[in-house]
Amino acid sequence: MDNIIELHQELAKKIYKHGSYYAFKINDPKPRDIHKATVRDRIIHHAIYRILYPYFDKKFIYDSYSCRNDKGTHKALNRFRDLARKVSQNHTQTVWILKGDIRKFFATINHIILKNTLKRHIIDEDIMWLLGQVVDSFYNEGDPTVGLPLGNVTSQLLINVYMNEFDQFIKRKLKVKCYARYADDFVIFNEDRTYLEALIPQISEFLEVKLNLSLHPDKLFIKTCASGVDFLGWVHFPHHRILRTTTKRRMFKKLEEKRSKETLVSYLGLLKHGNTYELTKMMREVDYNQERCDLTDPKKTRKVELSWPNH
Repeated sequence: MDNIIELHQELAKKIYKHGSYYAFKINDPKPRDIHKATVRDRIIHHAIYRILYPYFDKKFIYDSYSCRNDKGTHKALNRFRDLARKVSQNHTQTVWILKGDIRKFFATINHIILKNTLKRHIIDEDIMWLLGQVVDSFYNEGDPTVGLPLGNVTSQLLINVYMNEFDQFIKRKLKVKCYARYADDFVIFNEDRTYLEALIPQISEFLEVKLNLSLHPDKLFIKTCASGVDFLGWVHFPHHRILRTTTKRRMFKKLEEKRSKETLVSYLGLLKHGNTYELTKMMREVDYNQERCDLTDPKKTRKVELSWPNH
């Protein structure tokens, strides 16, 4: 309690200083650097989030899906299905999909641009001072003007505030009708490939000039839905989606490393969102009391298709 009172006094006098971070690595699915703030700083983070999330969430576009209430990965996947169906007129015509990814997303968020964006929405100087303390508490690779930490609850909100500028550009300036974004991944649907090709330089210029971001050259493509589009761990086709091979292998690898009921239940929960019969059957057949077999062997894993649910 004394620590809370002290923290309150520091805030009132504007002498609060954000502490350092504890850094560690995870593989989810690729290696990521996570930075964890101290308990006292996390109290500040959660207070900021509780107050500002409802305010900003109303400003975000409908088709922004990461780190938002009643959104998330599964809603984004279903929205992909619905937009593909809409543009293709129930898959009677070809639908082209532009898929883009932001290069080194968290590591290149510009502090100055972020704080200027926040200022356009927040007039309270005390709140802006506190946000400045949080934003500037972390930087990447020796540059004090860029980077947000993976691990702060405030980062979840701030990246959406930052990328809302991009969302609004896509919807208002470019007049794109069928668009969805999840964090640094976005997709645009159209029946005309030439139209999508013309969008790329405009998108690239806006990201670089306005947000100090860049498209990942190896993850930018235009494909038909019929040829399969990789988005959020699944490869999407007109009437079904299949689990990305790397995603499937990662699931079996984790089961091999940590053969527990909790891990199994977690994956079954993921798979229940569609008709993943074969993979679900394989996982349910795992006998945890017998000698381990190599679940990562590609010969022992089969292609798994997810037919679109009727609801």
